[in-house]
Amino acid sequence: MAAQRRNLMDLRLNQNNVLRCSSKPIAKRVLRVLLHKTGISKSGSEWNVNVKRIVLFLQHQSWTDDLPLCQMCGVGTAPNCVYGPDGKGTQSHTNEDGHLRFRGEDGCFLYGVFNGYDGSRVASFASQCLTAELLLGQINSSHTDNDIRRILSQAFDVVEKSYFETIDDALAEKANLSSYHLQHNEERLKELEQEVSGGATAIVALIINNKLYIANVGTNRALLCKSSSDGQNQVLQIGRPHNTDSEDELQRLAALGVDSARVRQAGQIAGQTSTRRLGDYRVKLNYNDIDLLSAAKTKPIVSEPEIHGSQSLDNISGFLVLMSEGLITALESAHGPEQVNQEIVAMVAAELAQQASIEAAAQSVVDRVKRLHHDVYVSGRQRAVYCSRHEDMTLLIRTINYPLADGALTPTQGGRIYPVSVPYSNSQSTSKTSVTLSLVMPSQSTLTNGTNTASTLEEGTPTPGSQSPTATLQSTNTQTQSSSSSSGDGSLFRQRGSQAAQPDETGRVLPYVDFSQFYRLWGSDHSDGQSTQVPTAS
Repeated sequence: MAAQRRNLMDLRLNQNNVLRCSSKPIAKRVLRVLLHKTGISKSGSEWNVNVKRIVLFLQHQSWTDDLPLCQMCGVGTAPNCVYGPDGKGTQSHTNEDGHLRFRGEDGCFLYGVFNGYDGSRVASFASQCLTAELLLGQINSSHTDNDIRRILSQAFDVVEKSYFETIDDALAEKANLSSYHLQHNEERLKELEQEVSGGATAIVALIINNKLYIANVGTNRALLCKSSSDGQNQVLQIGRPHNTDSEDELQRLAALGVDSARVRQAGQIAGQTSTRRLGDYRVKLNYNDIDLLSAAKTKPIVSEPEIHGSQSLDNISGFLVLMSEGLITALESAHGPEQVNQEIVAMVAAELAQQASIEAAAQSVVDRVKRLHHDVYVSGRQRAVYCSRHEDMTLLIRTINYPLADGALTPTQGGRIYPVSVPYSNSQSTSKTSVTLSLVMPSQSTLTNGTNTASTLEEGTPTPGSQSPTATLQSTNTQTQSSSSSSGDGSLFRQRGSQAAQPDETGRVLPYVDFSQFYRLWGSDHSDGQSTQVPTAS
């Protein structure tokens, strides 16, 4: 099966060359070889039928269609949006993001989020080609950590080279037409530019032998949330962004002769903040024509991934989160960059405690970020100027021995709990901030790792209607890492009756959230020894 899939991938990679020159003897020989590799007859009257069959297959079917999807994973998405003065949003272009979530052989799992730009071609190609380079027998349980890191790096290199092979002819035709400067060539030049332009950034997670490996190219993000036996949650950002704000990336560019100070000041290179990306012929093949990169001794914008791992997942309960740049930027625009990781993890934990499937939880988190972004824009508050638009958003959640709700809970029974937004202080970068949040855990019909099982909650775990565990998020303002802990007595949320609350004579409704403990903790962390009055809930 693996060999057959690889042969089909070979067909896809050679599709453009075969279709463009199928009448030439050389192209016929190439196609005959490809047909032979897949075991299809190449003789007699069957030839034309087989050619048509292959062409239809290449044009209408993805070779990854028959790969099994991972059931321990869910993906949420939202298209880009531009808000008008009335607050209504419109989509400015088709969704350019991509993702993958496959289960391979020998206990291998592959996940990825791709942030495309100037079209979805590169993101789509990378998601398929990368899968072909990693899930067709190249990786097995006998490989060492060094072997797997080498295979991951090679896979990205193959994706990059294979993509440029698919646009070679179009680039050659574009260069030829451009040299004549004829007016009737302009329309064709526009078509060719649309065909070859665009790129993508990628964050890829590989799990083999119950070990996690992360490969990053660009500005997407990976978070690993681990819950220990004593109820503490640690949130780790794996890797760093490759962008014009990264000191490491600026040093790498400076070593190649690029003026890093100008790059930092510009904030973008050929329209993007990323300093590593897949595709994008402008910065890979024509970088000498770009003012910021013209002094580079060699190709400055690369597709080489930064690989982290292995991270053992033995005896871990938690979840892995992969986020596209669009999702990160939307939340940063709305609330600032200080607590993005903590807010996302709190949202994911809250939705996993409520939703009956990981897919629903992932989509709910994306929908909430989208609403937050929109609400800040229409509010006219200080950060509204940063929220006039957002790009495509993608969130992938992969649970690791993590229980899911049965979907039967309601807010009045202790079901959906929304995380508290934390006010930011000027001392955020040097001090830790604690916020108590209630997280409702299911008590029965638990879904663990995508399979219906008996409840995994230990004896004494609070159930709906009783006290529930709380989460205290602690953040450290660093580029690569943040942590959170979980503890408390669950007294933050009051129980509310089944009947809808009625307003009093002043028109106010009695709250069912008691913020006293929140103010008490906030005051103790920020009072600097001074007494802080604890306001009563109202």
